Amino acid sequence: MIKKDLELERRWQELRLSLQKVIGRRPKDLNAILFLIGVQELGKGRLEFDKEEKQDLMHIAICKVLSFSGFYELEGLDEDGWPHWKPTKKLPHFDLLEQEKLLKMHVIEYFEKEMPILT
Repeated sequence: MIKKDLELERRWQELRLSLQKVIGRRPKDLNAILFLIGVQELGKGRLEFDKEEKQDLMHIAICKVLSFSGFYELEGLDEDGWPHWKPTKKLPHFDLLEQEKLLKMHVIEYFEKEMPILT
């Protein structure tokens, strides 16, 4: 691992520990944290979500975090209060490892900007 990757992993583990203190358990992976971001961005609190809604929440989270690099822009909310995003520039073609690194970097940035109490 190169130094940059080690730093990303260190910051990632710190974020997971911070989230554990707030929610009572450590999120097991990137998807779990994306789900939490989606719920936060929806802004309706703790609800029961069906499988499709959970996928939508993760999509909301991905769009939100990638908006920091200008890949998505918020279009607005639908009649049920769910945010809708539009792509603004093409995502580069990455392998799965590079995609995960990009998302982790932006998830960390999300918590630094949107919820600095955690970082």
